[in-house]
Amino acid sequence: MTSDQPVSAATRIRVSKTGKPGTVEDYVVGEEPLEIRVESSEPARQLAITMRTPGHDIELGAGFLWSEGLLRSREDLIGITTCKDKTLTLREQENVIVARVRDEAPAIERTMDRRFTMSSACGVCGSTQIDDLRHRGCGNVVPTLFTDEQLALLPDQMRPKQKVFDKTGGLHAAGLFDPAGNLVVVREDVGRHNAVDKIVGYALMHDLLPLTGYALAISGRGGYEIIQKAVSAGIGAVVAVSAPTSLAVETAREFGLTLLGFARNGSATKYSPAQ
Repeated sequence: MTSDQPVSAATRIRVSKTGKPGTVEDYVVGEEPLEIRVESSEPARQLAITMRTPGHDIELGAGFLWSEGLLRSREDLIGITTCKDKTLTLREQENVIVARVRDEAPAIERTMDRRFTMSSACGVCGSTQIDDLRHRGCGNVVPTLFTDEQLALLPDQMRPKQKVFDKTGGLHAAGLFDPAGNLVVVREDVGRHNAVDKIVGYALMHDLLPLTGYALAISGRGGYEIIQKAVSAGIGAVVAVSAPTSLAVETAREFGLTLLGFARNGSATKYSPAQ
């Protein structure tokens, strides 16, 4: 892909298959760096860089700001747009978003303290303690009205909406379900934490936070970074297709969040609350 080509969620390429002559067309998942900048009365400064699948980048940026405690309220976020810097190529502009926040927003102080480093495999380095969520003002989540049996079915309901995964086989997904069990939105990304940030950003931009009574389904492992983002958004239940981690379980139990893992074909293992 040349520098002037637009970024995309999936790229079509030609590949060869072992044991077969010639080449065939295939799709690989898009992975590009996204730089998140913040500005207030001062010029924009770099806050974070993440490797992500292009698409819903505004939601990703907004969700990241919220889930990492860089906004105190929706009003702290004045606006968020793609970069308009004409000194950059079109592709470079598509890989930068700029969030305008109030001068007193936590994002400004923490940007001066340090920059965040993110990858497609883990959450923000340093956000590894339960106490951090309490200090940010996160309280216990409100339990959902879903039964465990209903929760175990959510990943199966999300699966038909994983369109880019169907093409590439290389993406994580997160799906948000309302208190009535309706699938509200699905987001895909090479990073499971990015997919969740896109969900949180969607909720923030649609004035749905806190997501009281909502449940979140994720296609992969239920790590701490997923649970802390769910807690910050007020989500009451997280259902993972794969295993949770010890810190994820500890955090879920601390904040009263229902956590299920190994949710496949209508069955699951319940890790939180403690029995």
